[in-house]
Amino acid sequence: MAGSVLNVGQVRIHSGSAAREEAMREAADILQAAGAVTAGYFDAMQQREATVSTYMGNELAIPHGTNETKDTILDSALSFVRYDGGVDWEGNPVTFVVGIAGKGDEHLDILSQIALIFSDEDEVTRLKGADTPEELFALLPAVNAS
Repeated sequence: MAGSVLNVGQVRIHSGSAAREEAMREAADILQAAGAVTAGYFDAMQQREATVSTYMGNELAIPHGTNETKDTILDSALSFVRYDGGVDWEGNPVTFVVGIAGKGDEHLDILSQIALIFSDEDEVTRLKGADTPEELFALLPAVNAS
């Protein structure tokens, strides 16, 4: 991957909860503000979710578009949002909503980095303990590794 897919401006922490659709909308909005996707990417995320849940376990959901909607992706990027009040993801408890936009096949590298982080329960505990978006961002250097 050329360059960073995540910067501190794409990391947020909310003390409350959100509905799944609201969390997906925020993920898409962050990616759009970063210049990584077009306004149509939220619809692409909804299409993916209608086909297969993007809930991954360990309090993580990774909303992203479908192969058929790749034209809505302008560049590779992540959004990383922690909801301390949780998100009900079709009956599954989610704390972290990581929106993914991958240009070409870059989403596979991005997904593997996220999977490594969230497969470690101690790492997830550290992510939950961060007090600010800056602290949370500092715990995520691997996502920008090429």
